[in-house]
Amino acid sequence: MAEVSIRTRMVAETGGRRPAKGLALGVLLAVSFSHLMNDLVQSLIPAIYPILKSSFDLDFGQIGLITLVFQLTASLLQPVVGLYTDRRPMPFSLAIGMGFSLSGLVLLAFAWNFPILLIAVGLVGCGSSVFHPESSRVARMASGGRHGLAQSLFQVGGNTGAALGPPLAALIVLPHGQHSVAWFSVAALMGIAVLYRVGVWYRARRLATTGTSRVALPSPLLSSRKLTVSALILTALMFSKAFYTASFTSYYTFYLIDKFHVSVRESQFYLFLFSAAVAAGALIGGPVGDRFGRKFVIWFSILGVFPFTFALPHANLLWTAILTVPIGMIMASAFSAILVYAQELVPGRIGTVSGVFFGVAFGLGGLGAGVLGALADRTSIGFIYDVCAYLPLIGLLAAFLPNHQPLNNRQSAATVP
Repeated sequence: MAEVSIRTRMVAETGGRRPAKGLALGVLLAVSFSHLMNDLVQSLIPAIYPILKSSFDLDFGQIGLITLVFQLTASLLQPVVGLYTDRRPMPFSLAIGMGFSLSGLVLLAFAWNFPILLIAVGLVGCGSSVFHPESSRVARMASGGRHGLAQSLFQVGGNTGAALGPPLAALIVLPHGQHSVAWFSVAALMGIAVLYRVGVWYRARRLATTGTSRVALPSPLLSSRKLTVSALILTALMFSKAFYTASFTSYYTFYLIDKFHVSVRESQFYLFLFSAAVAAGALIGGPVGDRFGRKFVIWFSILGVFPFTFALPHANLLWTAILTVPIGMIMASAFSAILVYAQELVPGRIGTVSGVFFGVAFGLGGLGAGVLGALADRTSIGFIYDVCAYLPLIGLLAAFLPNHQPLNNRQSAATVP
């Protein structure tokens, strides 16, 4: 049992600084905008799958491999970056990460064979893995204690970028071909410029409040056993969310084309509808978690979506479009709640926790894309939605998550089990 004072834990929460007295809205909007640019670039990859499939004569297994390479490179480095920057924050790593994405985007526009495609998406994935841990830390620094709201604002930028990718691909890339992907380098350049300014703010804040490049990290709030159990449960919930989301980001357009015979352009706009619902859900989840608790949001966002996922494979085109809205909104509200819940369990390790959970999300999404692609090749594209309909039932595991009181609601020193 270790006694940890509120003052020590709150300083650790902010990486060695005293917490901000108010919401730094300008900084939050800047990292949210940068997240929009980052995920806009990322979302182009699945959005142009129909083009790549026909141009390079790919099967669904190869489509899944592209997603797997992207998701793995976007996940493996994130915990490493987060762990390092918890002790040695790197304000300008944000802009550097976007630079990797810019390089991958240009290479993707001019890729001439399948291996080069994999290298290009790998570079975009590396950029994402560098971007997310530190930008999540900046969002928490600028939160003024409203951690759920800050994570939601940050997350909604990414979800908005993901929503914009498919229709922009339909309007720009489909008519003009693969090379027109290079036009989206403007988005990456804008992100680099904004992130450089965020880096300047971040560096100035640290120099003004810490005077050191190293940060002492406190002990977690739970015993090792309870922390391990909690991490496994949260990972299972992320598995449910990531696999189902992968079925949409990688294969929804093919599902619509195969089952309802819509055009490629029309399928992109249906995907946009789902992505827009995801963005709305991400914005709602954090503030609701601040008000009613993270566990409530986790319960509702994972398990509450089941009736809609169960009905989706049996719906006509109109009802398929309608059902994707509550599916996207309810399921997306989980991520901010899960992330902030984990950050509160392990105070002072914002980068590590963010890197692990963003990494898990990307890694499981990539694994899901690969598995579901192979399953679609062996069965049918519609069968994967029959299978994925039952994934939200994994949300029942949320009953075993420990209850804990957020640090900013405590009034006195806490005892850590």
